[in-house]
Amino acid sequence: MIGRSSLFAQVLGRVSRRDFEAAVRRHGAEKGAKGFCCWDQFVAMLYAQMAGANSLREICGGLASALGKLAHLGMKQAPSRSTLSYANAHRSWRVFESAFYSLLGQAEGVAARQKRRFRFKNPLRSLDATVIELCAEVFDWARYRRTKGAVKLHLMLDHQGCLPCWALVSEGRTHEIHAARTLRFAPGTIVVVDRGYFDYALFGSWCAAGVFFVTRLKSNSLYRVVARRFVPYGRNILADDEIVLTGLAADACLHRLRRIVVWDEQNGKEIVLLTNQMEFGSTTVARVYKERWQIELFFKALKQNLKIKTFVGVSENAVRIQIWTALVAMLLLKMQQLRSRFGWSLSNLAALLRLNLLTHRKLEEWLENPYSYSSDAPPQRPLPLFPNILDSIRGGHETQQGLSGG
Repeated sequence: MIGRSSLFAQVLGRVSRRDFEAAVRRHGAEKGAKGFCCWDQFVAMLYAQMAGANSLREICGGLASALGKLAHLGMKQAPSRSTLSYANAHRSWRVFESAFYSLLGQAEGVAARQKRRFRFKNPLRSLDATVIELCAEVFDWARYRRTKGAVKLHLMLDHQGCLPCWALVSEGRTHEIHAARTLRFAPGTIVVVDRGYFDYALFGSWCAAGVFFVTRLKSNSLYRVVARRFVPYGRNILADDEIVLTGLAADACLHRLRRIVVWDEQNGKEIVLLTNQMEFGSTTVARVYKERWQIELFFKALKQNLKIKTFVGVSENAVRIQIWTALVAMLLLKMQQLRSRFGWSLSNLAALLRLNLLTHRKLEEWLENPYSYSSDAPPQRPLPLFPNILDSIRGGHETQQGLSGG
């Protein structure tokens, strides 16, 4: 069955249909539905992400032109534009959120077999958010500024495989700290954040819970040096001090912290880090903060390879559905990238899969060797450019040979 189904059907097979149907029942998403079920909607929206469809017309037209390949996707027929539009506007986006977290466990199992980037065994997480701009006149519910609309995607990245392990879609004006305060981490977790998350109360709660953090110290922060630590010779570490925060809000974080000054050779400036991790070397802490750049690369890949900048629906529910489907598609792409030994870049994998989405090949073989056919594939014989002319030439040549032989 796998060998005769399309690449899209095999990628889609990673999503548990049982878990998806359980989420549909839990959220009551198919109440009053007639014919067009939530799975059909999910397949259509995932097809939009994988195929790069820009409109409802392209989604429905692309599926309708798939001929007999829809059966492998679990669909009976392609939806109409009005049916898909209505479903995106009225069916709960939480079904798609549940599909993301259901798939996440499988993706983490694949990532766990990859080589660790650091020697320490502490879980490493990065927190950040990106603004997705919308037209204020069309998306009138997404107020951001006077003339602009936007939603904000808050994300936590697991650096073991660079997988998105938590996400939140909020109003564009929601501050990152409000989202971070809702999170709970296991003791020993290392959380890397930028200065947008600088909050004494947040740091104090993390210290009390046994959670480590690495961030940049604000230039106007007040502190008192209580001890000087060893600075390795010949490295890019300029200072390593143990400090206590002072000032008006310092009562929220009375723990002893480390202030590490790193020289950034590439940009020619100092970077001042703040952390509560007292055991790691200063160079390791600097490398951990540098690793935070992976979440910036993730946001860039998400916006370049998937559809979260242009939307096929204007309601808040439709926008959330499209963003969560993009995150599901990113997990599926990351799983294929981690499974393969071909050395795919994420952008190249997304582009070639888009071109071969409905091609009937074994997914594992295609991932390992996408530029060749298997031995059981039909031979590829080039067609003549001018077949009638070639036949006449061959016929004339045979006639001449017959006359000379006679």
